[in-house]
Amino acid sequence: MTKPPSPALRPKDAATVLVIRRDGPRPRVLMGRRAGGHAFMPDLWVFPGGRIHTADFRVPLASDLSPATAEALGRTAPPPRARALAAAAVRELFEETGLMLARPGQARTRSPEWRDFLGRGLLPDLAPLQFVARAITPPVRPRRFDARFFAVDAQHLVSLDPGPGCGELTEIAWFDWEAAAQLDLPGITRAILAETRLRMDDPGRPIPYHRFDNGQHRLLAV
Repeated sequence: MTKPPSPALRPKDAATVLVIRRDGPRPRVLMGRRAGGHAFMPDLWVFPGGRIHTADFRVPLASDLSPATAEALGRTAPPPRARALAAAAVRELFEETGLMLARPGQARTRSPEWRDFLGRGLLPDLAPLQFVARAITPPVRPRRFDARFFAVDAQHLVSLDPGPGCGELTEIAWFDWEAAAQLDLPGITRAILAETRLRMDDPGRPIPYHRFDNGQHRLLAV
């Protein structure tokens, strides 16, 4: 008797951020190489990011999303979850690279996810974030994410010097677009990289939404 196929895992909300530097002859983007022991995309180069936590809904903010980003992101999630996704992008950037998108402000938290961040006298700054893409991991994968991709200009960071991070990324570096495209990248990372480069010259482009239906890749607009 043929065993019925296992039901696809429900994707978990996640957030990813492309940090772009424009202080040189050509724009550069921050990339990190995932540790080889990871079950999800080992050894590949990716943008900083990860799944949402309940603490991301409650963290005090230095600024809210810009109206344009809130409107676009709101087409994929209600306002509280949209803000939490953006906060998750800021938190994951800090956890994986030590870089902080923040402004001065005081707040206390019992959340271990945000304790180190807020303990520096800084609050997450959501206003500079731009929503640039959405992608859902194919159903056949052992881990699935409904990821929202954000972009932010590096001038909004507290510092351009990366910290030690949490160890998920074994290498962190800035690459111009041509060099980044030559890295060992997941397919979706390559697609978002190319799309964001086009968006730099045409901010009004539709926001892409990558998903899979019946095994077929579909590219829609958010």
